[in-house]
Amino acid sequence: MKPREIFIYLSFFLIVGISLLYLIWKPVLWTVIFFGPVILVGYLDIFQKKNTIRRNFPVLGNFRYLLEAIRPEIMQYFVETDTEGRPINRIFRSLIYQRAKHVIDTTPFGTQMDVYRNGYEWMDHSIYAKKYAELEGHPRVLVGGPDCKKPYSASILNISAMSFGALSKNAVMAMNTGARMGGFAHNTGEGGISTYHKIPGGDLIWQIGTGYFGCRNPNGSFNSDLFHENAIIENVKMIEIKISQGAKPGHGGILPASKNTLEIAKIRNVEPHKDVHSPPRHTAFEDAYGLLNFIKQLRELSEGKPIGFKLCIGKKQEFIDICKAMVSSGISPDFITIDGGEGGTGAAPIEFSNSLGMPLRDGLTFAYDTLVGFNLKKDIKLIASGKIISGFHIARAIALGADICNSARAMMMATGCIQALKCNTNTCPVGVATQNPSLIKGLVVEDKAKRVANFHEKTIKSFVELIAATGIEKLDDLNRAHINRRVNMRSVLRYDEIYPYTPQGSMLEKH
Repeated sequence: MKPREIFIYLSFFLIVGISLLYLIWKPVLWTVIFFGPVILVGYLDIFQKKNTIRRNFPVLGNFRYLLEAIRPEIMQYFVETDTEGRPINRIFRSLIYQRAKHVIDTTPFGTQMDVYRNGYEWMDHSIYAKKYAELEGHPRVLVGGPDCKKPYSASILNISAMSFGALSKNAVMAMNTGARMGGFAHNTGEGGISTYHKIPGGDLIWQIGTGYFGCRNPNGSFNSDLFHENAIIENVKMIEIKISQGAKPGHGGILPASKNTLEIAKIRNVEPHKDVHSPPRHTAFEDAYGLLNFIKQLRELSEGKPIGFKLCIGKKQEFIDICKAMVSSGISPDFITIDGGEGGTGAAPIEFSNSLGMPLRDGLTFAYDTLVGFNLKKDIKLIASGKIISGFHIARAIALGADICNSARAMMMATGCIQALKCNTNTCPVGVATQNPSLIKGLVVEDKAKRVANFHEKTIKSFVELIAATGIEKLDDLNRAHINRRVNMRSVLRYDEIYPYTPQGSMLEKH
């Protein structure tokens, strides 16, 4: 029994008890002075729709907001560290909440970072900055190479992969509704397409993982008929083959038994109430040529929709081999998503999350430079995924070579996540990462959908304002020379010095 139900029962018995006791002992009525306001506050908490914590934990939940009122919440969103492991960059989750709730997101008293520490980064602005109105709008990128019949015009910021199963049905509906309201895309994660992805009508990027959920035979192999059935759904705009993810590359996804309900098991075509471990690798292909032929097959089965793959860069030679196979076969994906080793919202063994996989900036620049080196980049869009939350993060990723960015953590937090770190226990107190019906009930889809759309809108606006401040005319002009990084007390390097560009076509001769 959850706090909401406990409160309802206790308040009912308390009211009945006081009423009966009043018949034989009149002074008991004075207890109403104490219990009356508490009961009233509790029912107001249950019926309000703004705060999930208060809905799920009536009366008690108010203490969280009381403490925030006394001391504004400045809890750390994530921490990057320097070479000695010292915290160097904190981005507070309050930024996400402010933008999601559509309140003031500016801060007083200047820079909140030590600008002379190693790792501090900034962009070059121009004294000939553009007016925001000159660049105002929602930047979009057309995804689709020469073999794509149904290219998709994507926002430069979208919801990264998170599955139904890992997330609750209300969280999925809130995100997809927010995506529809804001005109951006929602990646399904590898758990398949659920009813809750389809009802709101938002654009979908369907992710196909190693478990082939949603297009799976009983033995776990790929089922082309089921794939075709789902791929032609109108809301599905792009299809992404997940080779690996930043949280646990080379491991495969994990769905705990406590979250594997009958409904989720039916979508995934697995046994319910058992742990679901996706294989660490695909069975539909064995090598680079197999991957490209699989891409060609999916493009045909989807009737020409953009097909791409997602990976966290590991062995560089394997990515080079894929590029060489593209050149020799003439088959290429429409997009490639690069996930950073520091990314990932799902639970993972700590050795995998901390010590495996190339970080986003290194992986992204390597992928971009390799594609340019093989003269392939012109037909392939790069998507960056890994702790992207602010307008500056988008600008930095685009400067390094990305065309589009995906965000998971920020979208989870806009949906109501408070980083309780209960994602893998099925006890998420705000109903985001749980399958417990009582906790899910506290997450109001309509309210949180607006917050997701608000966060997207304000973050895109901050990005466009940054671009206007640099004085450049269009996104294509943003490059590595615009980003600076302090490497020590006496030295600052531009990103084009840290990550030198590779000449176009230069790797064709070497390989």
